[in-house]
Amino acid sequence: MKKIKKLVLLLLSFTILTAAFAGCASNAENGANKSKDAAAKNAETENKANGTARTLDEIKESGKIVIGVFSDKKPFGYVDENGEFQGYDVYFGNRIAKDLGVEVEYVPVEAASRVEYLLTAKVDIIIANFTVTEERAEQVDFALPYMKVALGVVSPEDALITAPEELNNKTLIVSKGTTAETYFTANYPDVKLLKFDQYSEAYAALLDGRGAAFSTDNTEVLAWAIENPGFQVGIESLGNTDTIAPAVQKGNTELLDWLNDEIVALGEENFFHTNYEETLRPVYGEMADADSLVVEGGVVE
Repeated sequence: MKKIKKLVLLLLSFTILTAAFAGCASNAENGANKSKDAAAKNAETENKANGTARTLDEIKESGKIVIGVFSDKKPFGYVDENGEFQGYDVYFGNRIAKDLGVEVEYVPVEAASRVEYLLTAKVDIIIANFTVTEERAEQVDFALPYMKVALGVVSPEDALITAPEELNNKTLIVSKGTTAETYFTANYPDVKLLKFDQYSEAYAALLDGRGAAFSTDNTEVLAWAIENPGFQVGIESLGNTDTIAPAVQKGNTELLDWLNDEIVALGEENFFHTNYEETLRPVYGEMADADSLVVEGGVVE
């Protein structure tokens, strides 16, 4: 009987010790995972604090990429009635996150804040109808283009502006930090510019008659005029035909190279034409042609 009791006690002791070791191992594993997550968050916080862009590995390790997009520029970047980001640029951003194997966090930006958000590492990438210019390329690194664009001018049908000279001594509404602001400042000094931070503010000013017209990318004013009876794009193409591309912090070569490879790979499946059909065709209908706007594989034709 005593031998049986001793055997039972030994078995109980062994079971307790085994459970204890298992618990320690589990705690150690959980602790390691928590430490890894904490390290990723700390790295992200530190990068934002000192303005240093996250590397590709840091983005993957964190499980999230942060992309700056417009929140009020339909149909390219906007927030829908459910509070979700939608649009042509967002469709592209979703694919980037998917191919990286991470979640995506969208951060709303304004035209004038796009460069700043990259310089201060508030975002990893800007995908917000970012026209490539020499001046901007001195501050950020642009990836291969995915769209081509020119300026357009929208105005009331009963006071239609059909040439830029018609704006002399009149007020033209523009958004700060856009190519429209730069173009009219350089080429038409007699045009009075009324500037706004947000596109929604600019369109509100046009609707209530604070300006004779509004100028921004022709793709955007066309979409707006379609949805706002009484307004028309009287100047469909102004200035040079430029390209639109994603941008990263200057010197973030690893992420830039990945983006370029991604754009080339997406071109092989005509991704941006599919994107156009899903996000822009429902707005433009037959008033625009995908081939005149879309760039596949980073090659402008």
